[in-house]
Amino acid sequence: MINRTSASTPAALLSVVSLCWGLSGCAVITPTQQASSAPIPPPLQQLPLHFSAKDKSQWEKMVLPGKLRTAYRLERQPQGYALQAQADSSASMLRQRLHIAPEQLGRVSFDWRVERLIPGADMLQRDTEDSPVRLILVFDGDRQQFTPKNAMLSELTHSLTGEHLPYATLMYVWCNQCPPESVIVNPRTDRIRKLAVESGTARVGEWLSYSRHIRADFEKAFGETPGALVGVALMTDTDNTRSTTRAWYGHVRLD
Repeated sequence: MINRTSASTPAALLSVVSLCWGLSGCAVITPTQQASSAPIPPPLQQLPLHFSAKDKSQWEKMVLPGKLRTAYRLERQPQGYALQAQADSSASMLRQRLHIAPEQLGRVSFDWRVERLIPGADMLQRDTEDSPVRLILVFDGDRQQFTPKNAMLSELTHSLTGEHLPYATLMYVWCNQCPPESVIVNPRTDRIRKLAVESGTARVGEWLSYSRHIRADFEKAFGETPGALVGVALMTDTDNTRSTTRAWYGHVRLD
């Protein structure tokens, strides 16, 4: 596991709060809910779930405060429809809210194509942690287990957005140079961890397909069993490196 942490400045905290707001699978808490008990969780969903790239309306647009938007549009590819992501010093995402119980978690299958890697991107460094592609899984859990730093960050997230910091976020990413299957702990909070399913330039330009076991990958990344899966998102970002990149996403399937 690769782990580098550093003290968070107010600007860094705001950045990760923005990210967590975009990833949270919880409903925004209304004043009435704040005065009563915790929000009622959404009903459990049954597997398999298939999110089609062709039906772009299925994906909820999430704009991160203070960030330019990555442009997502439907495009015809030789193998079928795909979502093209064009990032230009930008970061935004497309999100699916869901609720899948831990005992139901099986595999996630997805495919993507990257036109080029991002020069200077390094996920170990807070100021250059961009990725041409990300598939993001967000999990519920017991926030009472948060460290004081993460508890403070969760409260800050809630005060700014009405949504708490997700208990855990696992990202499948393409890394410039880290070893494949590396686990990278986010420099700002250890509740966000990345798993490098691809690394280097060898397969740039190819359509690549993956099938990952969610529980096994979560346990590898976090060293604990996962809670309910409450969100799935796609994100291409170049806001830290102030560069451009283009990538394509195919279908996402949960079995």
